Amino acid sequence: MGSAAAFHLARRGAEVVGLETLGPAHDQGSSHGESRIIRQAYFEDPGYVPLVLRAYQLWRELEESSGQRLLEITGGAMIGLPDGALVSNSLESARRWDLPYRILTAGELHSEFPVFHPQSGQVGLLEPEAGVLAPERAVLAHLQLAAALGADLHFGERVEEWEVSGAGVVVRTQLTDYRADRLVLAAGAWSPDLLNGMALPLKVERQVVGWFAPAQIGPFTAPSCPIYIFERGDGALYYGVPTRDGQTAKAARHHGGEQTTAAAPRAEVSQAEISRIREGLAGMLPQLAIAPMVRAQPCLYTNTPDLNFVIGNHPLSPVVSVAAGFSGHGFKFSPVVGEILADLAASGRSELLIRAFAPDRFADHHKGA
Repeated sequence: MGSAAAFHLARRGAEVVGLETLGPAHDQGSSHGESRIIRQAYFEDPGYVPLVLRAYQLWRELEESSGQRLLEITGGAMIGLPDGALVSNSLESARRWDLPYRILTAGELHSEFPVFHPQSGQVGLLEPEAGVLAPERAVLAHLQLAAALGADLHFGERVEEWEVSGAGVVVRTQLTDYRADRLVLAAGAWSPDLLNGMALPLKVERQVVGWFAPAQIGPFTAPSCPIYIFERGDGALYYGVPTRDGQTAKAARHHGGEQTTAAAPRAEVSQAEISRIREGLAGMLPQLAIAPMVRAQPCLYTNTPDLNFVIGNHPLSPVVSVAAGFSGHGFKFSPVVGEILADLAASGRSELLIRAFAPDRFADHHKGA
């Protein structure tokens, strides 16, 4: 989100200084792992659909500007019981926004995509425009274009604190102080340390992602395998993407990881964590569940209580704009969030619908905690 904001601000002619604790496109937060799902029939809430449709436009513009291939359309399958949250909410979004989709029975789904083994009574909602993003390349594309437009980007420079000063702000790092008219905070899992009194009850969750090497990779290659999310009977969600390297396929559980902090994440992946992924995949993707796991890596979710985003002006500091709490489903929105943050920094408001993401909506929750 920060790299996208730097690009959009620089493109508008703003004088931009970008500060990043680690390096560009690092693997210690939430923007790594070679792939991210993008989809339109949004099961989390139909209100996200206009934003994700704008994100698709901006991803294509970023590809054209950068010369990078960032988004591949593979189609997508949302699999579960018809009255489960995943399928029923995806269907609601598709109908409300007139998005293309198909509903397949369990037998039809397995026949069209033999890689999936749904149980009797489950269905699949197929959306043709879902696909895969390349997160590291996307972050670098935003950064490179921002720098080409004059943004002054600093890496390995940790922000220690900030404060409002006069009509602007002062930002202190371990190296120096910066004065600016506006501040944009898009700090991911580091957000809880930088919000300066905002009543925002964020929790950082460590989620493990695995790369499996099945005996036959062909069935896990698009279009034979679209991106997928499936909901088990207990409500747990698992997801995966078609192979990106022709050898492995990535899959993981969505939510349910241990609580942690950005300052002290546990890098080692335990056998219990690997076993939990295998157990979750066993019914739907048995070939993957028994395949060797050649790599595993943690990813940090920064969750709000309602699992919806936080985007808006800091309630105590109107010259500060905040983007946080993307709750494990935010990366696909990066370019549109960057556009919104540029709007907020420039004028204090955005024409896009972000009212539901107001930073002060948890004030009462925080008091009662």
